Order: sequence, then C-alpha cells, then structure tokens
Amino acid sequence: MRVQHRHIIYIQGYDPRGLAQYYRMFRTELRKFGRLYQLQATISRPKVAPDDEIASWTIDTKAEDWQTRTSYDFLRFEDFIQQDLASPIWRTVLSAVWIYWRLVFAGTIARFGKANWRFATFITYPHLMLLLEAVGAAGIAFVFEKGLNAIGIPDMFSIAIAIPIFVALLGAMLKYTENATYVLYLLCDTIWTWEFSHRERPEWDERIDRFAQHLVKTAKSTDADEIVIVGHSSGSFLSTEMLARALKLDPALGRHGPRIVLLTIGGNFPIVGYHAVSKQFRDHLRQLAIEPSIDWIDCQARKDVMNFYQFDPITSHGIDVGALRRNPKIVPVRFRDIIRPEHYHKFRWQFFRVHFQFVMANELPNAYDFFMIVCGPVPLSARMALPDAALEVATGDSAVRDRAWQRIETATMAGESAADLSKREPSVRRSG
Repeated sequence: MRVQHRHIIYIQGYDPRGLAQYYRMFRTELRKFGRLYQLQATISRPKVAPDDEIASWTIDTKAEDWQTRTSYDFLRFEDFIQQDLASPIWRTVLSAVWIYWRLVFAGTIARFGKANWRFATFITYPHLMLLLEAVGAAGIAFVFEKGLNAIGIPDMFSIAIAIPIFVALLGAMLKYTENATYVLYLLCDTIWTWEFSHRERPEWDERIDRFAQHLVKTAKSTDADEIVIVGHSSGSFLSTEMLARALKLDPALGRHGPRIVLLTIGGNFPIVGYHAVSKQFRDHLRQLAIEPSIDWIDCQARKDVMNFYQFDPITSHGIDVGALRRNPKIVPVRFRDIIRPEHYHKFRWQFFRVHFQFVMANELPNAYDFFMIVCGPVPLSARMALPDAALEVATGDSAVRDRAWQRIETATMAGESAADLSKREPSVRRSG
C-alpha cells in the first residue's frame, strides 16, 4: 500500500512556545526536507479550532512517482504550561525542591538512574544549579550582614535585613540567568509531572479526554490511509494516555477505517510510570502492549539525555503480558547518521537542540526521517520493518525504487494476512 493520504495527530510535550513557534519551525524544516530529497512540498496556513485546543494544516508532497497529502493536527497544551511558568519564583522553587526530595526518599530517583543514568543526571541538574545560585546569593547576603555588624547594627536586625536580601538576590539570579540555565522551566516540569502522575491536574485530564474524542471522531470520518499519533518528549506518555482513553470510548478503534500507529519519540515514560500511584497509567501501557489493532513504535536516541535510551516501556514498568505482547517496536536512532558532521559537533552538547532533532529535518538521507514519516508514501509500520527499502524509495533510481516497493508491498500483504488470522477464534487457529 502506498500512502496517498495520511493523518498526523501531534501531541506536544511540556513546551511553552506553542503553536506559533512550532509552526514556524515545521515550515522551515519542511523546506529543508524538500531540498534534501528534491521534492515539492507545500504547506497551508494553520486553522485553529474555536476552542483553541487544536490547530490543523495540510501538506502536499510530490515526487517523481508518488504524491502524498498529509492532514496535520497539533494538539495544544501551551496555555497550561505558560500558566505554570507564570507562577511566583518562590512557589516554584519550594514546590520543586519538596517534590525532588520526596522522589529521592521514595527511591524514584535511584530507579531513574538504574533505567538511564543520563536522564537521572539531567533531572538533578536544575537542583544543582539552584544550589549553586543559592550559595552565591547566601554569600553576598552574609557579607552584607557582616558589614552591618561592622557599623554597629545588632545581629537581630542585620540578620532580619540579610534574609530578604538573600531571597531577592536568589530570585533575581534565577530570573536573569533563566535563558542560559532553564532552571525555572525544568523545575516547573518536575512539579507538573508529579502533579499529573498523582492526578492533581484535572484540567490536563479533561483536555486529554477531549483529544481522545477527537481521535475517535477522526478515525470514523477521515479518508486517510493511516493515522499516525506522534508523541514527542512528554507527549510520549500523553499520547499513550489519549490512545488508551480513545480505545475505551471505541474498543474497535483500530479495526475500522485507517490503520492507527502510535509513534513515540524521545520518550520519558518513567517520570509518570515509576510513581507508585500511577497504576492506571501502567494499565494503559499494558493495554497498548497487547492491542492487535494498533502498531506502536518507540524511537530512542542515546545522545538525547532527555529520553530513556535502551528502555523497554513495558518490561521496565514491571508489566508482563507473555506471548500476547506485540507492542512497542523499539527503534534506535543515531543523530550522527542524519546530521552532517560539522553541524552535529556544533550542537551535540546543546541538550534541548538535540532533543528536538527527533522532529526536525534530516541533513543526510536516513531510514529515520521525521518529515518522510509525515509526508512520504511508505506506511510507517512498513518503514520501520523494512528501513532499507523505505530509504531506497526515497533515494534510489527507478529500478531500485520498483524493487523496494515490491519488498514493502509483499511484507505488507503478509502482515495483513497474519492480522486477519489473529482475528479468528482461538479454536479455529488451533485446528489449522
């Protein structure tokens, strides 16, 4: 099957920049994608739903022997995130420090470290920076307090003056170094994931429920060949939540209409799933692990410290479904293979830039290419099953492309036959 129409449902992570900046980035990266593969790709202006929760646009992509139209839905949370970041600095700091030490004493940070030491270091980083800035502010306040003592002001009054000076200095340091350190943003992220895990953010749950309804409605009404749900960063666990809730609304969701594929990229499932209270979330992971009508692909990169590399979202949460398991397919991604060396070495230590490479254009042709996943003619499940053939479709000459399509179509037909067999009654399969 060659995809002529694909519907993408993209769920953002904890990113306050929102629609305007994401759309500009998407449009810029789409142009790079077109130049890399010598394609013509045109994009429409975004249309925002009346409730401001979903923005949509279309992309038309044309090559020598294929053409694909993509409907793209951007599911929005930036209003909630911006509200979090507008919280008073003192409240953010106190809440985040309290939560972090609860994570330490509960053993959750140690579990993060066991699963991926890079991520455990990353989540600890803002607290180390906070400590350094607090020590600096305390040092200045201490010197000021001793100066007051030197001119004869009693300790009681000098300390009373030094404390607000310390608080004001620390707040100023955090505020004016934020663009370089991201400390306040990361502390807000820690607070949010804790509250979301403990079901203390009902507005998020209510919106996810509405997005689940949107997915069910889209699956029933679209003429797309496949629906791809993309969850990047924290969008990974938000997307699994949305899909699981959609399956509750319509248990036959993936059995009528287009094939539904969940693509999680740069995921960080443990920041929700490792909390003892997150039983419902782990139940949703269990459900998706065995759901035969859904394909789930999880892409991970070692260089990205903000995701869990070589991490199995199912077994690492203590979930055992035995022979029933079919999801997810874990796909490693090497950014070194998709970016020119001179550029890779420039940003390899810029952690946020590396993290967003998952959703940016390639500089070198590769089987993992976000924009080819979004705009190309190869079904996503086939792309991940036969990456070499998918790459040949994009880069080979006419004869090479024909052979690659034959491999893809043969594998797709075999997969569909196996899927049909799996839908039969167990007694029929045994007797066969």
